Amino acid sequence: MKDAFKKVVYAVLTFEAQLLLRRTKPIVIAVTGSVGKTSTKDGIFAVLKNHRKARKSEKSFNSEIGVPLSVLGLPNGWDNPVAWIINIIEGFFIAAFSRNYPEVLVLEAGVDRPGDMKSLTAWLKPDIAVITRLPDVPVHVEYFSTPEAVAEEKLELVRALKPNGVFIYNHDDAKLLAAVADVRQPSVGFSRYAPSHFTAAADEIVYRDDVPVGSQFTLTHMDETVTIKVNGSIGIQNAYTYSAAAAVAAQFDIPLTAVAEAVRSHVGPVGRMRVIPGIKATCILDDTYNSSPTAVEGALQTLKELRGFNRKIAVLGDMLELGQFSTREHERIGEVAAGAVDMLITIGVRSRKTAEGALEHGLSEKQIFQYEDSAAAGKELQQLIKPGDVILVKGSQGVRAERVVEEIMAEPERAGELLVRQDTAWRKR
Repeated sequence: MKDAFKKVVYAVLTFEAQLLLRRTKPIVIAVTGSVGKTSTKDGIFAVLKNHRKARKSEKSFNSEIGVPLSVLGLPNGWDNPVAWIINIIEGFFIAAFSRNYPEVLVLEAGVDRPGDMKSLTAWLKPDIAVITRLPDVPVHVEYFSTPEAVAEEKLELVRALKPNGVFIYNHDDAKLLAAVADVRQPSVGFSRYAPSHFTAAADEIVYRDDVPVGSQFTLTHMDETVTIKVNGSIGIQNAYTYSAAAAVAAQFDIPLTAVAEAVRSHVGPVGRMRVIPGIKATCILDDTYNSSPTAVEGALQTLKELRGFNRKIAVLGDMLELGQFSTREHERIGEVAAGAVDMLITIGVRSRKTAEGALEHGLSEKQIFQYEDSAAAGKELQQLIKPGDVILVKGSQGVRAERVVEEIMAEPERAGELLVRQDTAWRKR
């Protein structure tokens, strides 16, 4: 779309979304952070949906236009001006006349550049603000002066809380723990390492016939402890995702037992450490939704902890939007990979530094393969993998690492069901 037309569309849809919120007055839960936003948003919705009439942001609609679309329940018009005009017309009728609107909105709020969160919170005032994590080198830092500036931008969401709102935060994050002192509203923490309002512990991978099928952990709130079982996804991020969801559920008087039941029947979003059968009797860990240094490090740690496989292979694509930290962080991830894998495959120019870091810290040249794009990497990987291998695949959205998974999954005809970015608009890109 042309910039002028885009600005008009965004302004009109934002006005319509604001009008709708004023008229219907739903409880607004807004989720931000630099790691795990989408999974946490989906986890919260999974827990709430059987107790309240709720709606969540579709996919990762978290931008200047994504949030108004989520509020209005409208699709992305992509590059089609006619679709956007139809959205504006439908948005007017929804804002003015819709009935039976959800009681609760679970929205994802992202930032790409300075001012993004301030612009969003100029009209969106959450009842509950959830912040997942603010790592030392967050994604999108490229457009900010420092990582601290990214954190400050995301904390604008907390400052926008309604007077009777609640701040739910990752207690293991030093930046968030420090921010609590400045929050006037009630604050609720969730943690894996320290006593907090909601504390996860004893997290482990669950196997069936020596194949990982999910994970589980214990969750304690006050004097109540339950076991949370997660199907189809593994990794330490699950403990944070569903601890945050439990903290939100408590604001609606939903007990831990109901949280555990909701999670047991919930399958998380695709592309987030999902276990997928691969060709040649291999196992794929599909973590292709997006990438950041903290997320890659966590995924590699999970890969390292897996048992029962002949070889552990990591396919790592470029981590984008890291700005001045790009070279350093790609090299550091190479060092982490060297201690976790038997074979490393990199995708993209930036990931050459990942290969260099791995080479410097113990992997040999025979264990490292480098490719320029995901399609080529996937085709070559078909020849490299052997029965009994487990393959982690991860990269930023722009790398399109899901194309690697499609090349090596046992059932490629299920790509539309199991992989990210499979709608027509994305596949054309």
